[in-house]
Amino acid sequence: MGKPLNVAYIPMLDYEAAWNLQKSIVRQLDKGEGPEQMLLLQHPPTYTIGTQNHPEHLLWSEEELKAQGISLFQIDRGGDITYHGPGQLVGYPLLVLGRDEVLDLHNYLRKLEQVMIDYLADQGIASGRKEGYTGVWIGDLKIAAIGIKFNRCKHGRGFVTSHGFAFNITSGIQLAGFQGIVPCGIEQYGVTSLEDITGKSYSVEQVAHDIVPYFQRLFPYDLSWSTEKEALQRL
Repeated sequence: MGKPLNVAYIPMLDYEAAWNLQKSIVRQLDKGEGPEQMLLLQHPPTYTIGTQNHPEHLLWSEEELKAQGISLFQIDRGGDITYHGPGQLVGYPLLVLGRDEVLDLHNYLRKLEQVMIDYLADQGIASGRKEGYTGVWIGDLKIAAIGIKFNRCKHGRGFVTSHGFAFNITSGIQLAGFQGIVPCGIEQYGVTSLEDITGKSYSVEQVAHDIVPYFQRLFPYDLSWSTEKEALQRL
């Protein structure tokens, strides 16, 4: 029997609300309260700048951001600037690591990448890693970004994870917002999506449900699903 993990899909959630929700769950898990969580959702158009802090990789002015309807947040995850928007599946695993097992933070990141690599393989898509970079790649095109924070526990050993992955699903998502940034600070390579690669149509909600068994293969939890309303009650 694995540890319990509660999973919720939220069709659309403002970035700040999702960030606050993550922080609330991290505090609860630090105290040993409640099951570990995984939030699967979409955000309205948003840029987030991570702890590498390269504001020059934001190409649009404040006026252009307003015109495009894109919010901007300086946040506490690792990495550079990235884009979140409709048509992208964002996953926030909120897990306790290193409390009851040997801690390997690097392995956690690699396993998150492997979840999407395995899912894509079953869609007939060969993907993998690119040396020197995080995320999931198809050739020189990035289809999924990874940005993690490890929150050191104040009540006992280990860390609680927050933030996670952003998996581009629908066609044209790169046109919607990636034009205004240097994605993850990488100038020489581009981005792509599941629909662009396959030429097929995908629902973000369906991919969210379909990808969970791949997560469970690498992270042996006992899964249960909660509703959007139940997940948002923690806000």
